[in-house]
Formats: sequence, structure tokens, C-alpha cells
Amino acid sequence: MSEATTLAGLTNALLSEEGEGRRIVAIAGSPGSGKSTTAEQLRERLNARRPGVAEILAMDGFHFDDTVLNARGDRARKGAPHTFDLDGYRAMLGRLRADDGRDVAVPVFDRSIEIARAGARIIEPGVRIVLTEGNYLLLDEPGWRDLGALFDLTVMVEAGEDTLIERLTARWLGFGLEPEALVRKLEGNDLPNMRLVLAKSRPADIALRTDG
Repeated sequence: MSEATTLAGLTNALLSEEGEGRRIVAIAGSPGSGKSTTAEQLRERLNARRPGVAEILAMDGFHFDDTVLNARGDRARKGAPHTFDLDGYRAMLGRLRADDGRDVAVPVFDRSIEIARAGARIIEPGVRIVLTEGNYLLLDEPGWRDLGALFDLTVMVEAGEDTLIERLTARWLGFGLEPEALVRKLEGNDLPNMRLVLAKSRPADIALRTDG
């Protein structure tokens, strides 16, 4: 069973357990759970107390490009597990775990243009805590479950289903989607992805709620 905590509690725990080696903390959660915001806030808290100790590796940086998705007929399902370069993400985790004293350039997903930008963030040798966040980091399915061996700590960011739907709706309204397009986006992609995470994720070490 996961241990419940708060952002402040998680910050304290990570800093109190810091040793010489680099640690990778997986932050998983359904679409709309607030995992990206949680990772960003956690990085800010950690770095405020120990400058340069933490950085983020987002799984979204490993989206297949739209040219690949269009060719495969998967563009409408962008964000589902099969639309990510899982092997590339796993290889990047391996590079970070090697902790060989060199900079590591990682991709960042630019939501404003729906494209991953290669080498858009540098994780420097002094970073001791890598916060990696994504929907499927705890997914109990072939390939995804193998990621567990690369994580030192796992966190599930949780919120009720009604809250998740409300947040996802607000997100796409913010991008100016018309009602029909909004329904297609939610029912055809976001909600199936949300339910997959809720139904098929392995238990995390830590649970952190974002719905009050």
C-alpha cells in the first residue's frame, strides 16, 4: 500500500535521504492529475533548499513526432502508450543512472506546438535527484513494467475521476477547441488514457493527492 504524503513531506524525505549517488524519482499519474505541476513544484522546493540538486525528465519528450503518428494512423491517439518511444525513454534513464560526470541533453515536449524539442534541457552532473514524470511510468503492461528497475522511488499523483474530467475539459477549452472537437478529444483519447492509468497502474511507494 502506498504511503500518503504532501509536497512538503516529499521534499523533506528526498533531501534527508540524499547520498552521493544520483536518484531517479518517478512521478506518475493520470492525464489531468497534476503530475507535471507537481514535478515542477517539487523541483522548485528542492532547488530552493539545495540549489541545482534537482531537474526534470518528462516522458512527454518521447512522443513520436506527428509525421510518424500520421504514417501509422495513430495521430488521433497521441498520448496513448503506443505513441511514445518507450525504448528511447528507457535508454535515457540508463544514461542518467550511469551518472558519469557528463551533461545529458534531454528532450522537452512543447505543448503549444505539440512537438517534442530535442536537446531542450540539460541535466548537469551536479543534479542528484532526477524527477521523471509521465502517465504510464507505473503501467503494468509489457515494456512499461520493466521501467520499475530504473526508479529509486515511485510517486502516484492522485485525484478523483470527476476532478480529472473537469481539468481535462478546462485544458482543451483553454486551447480554443469547439464543443464537437472537445468531445472527440476527450472520449476518443484523454478519457481512455485516464481510465487505463487508473485501472492498470502498479502501486507506488508514495501517494500524493492534488484534489484537496
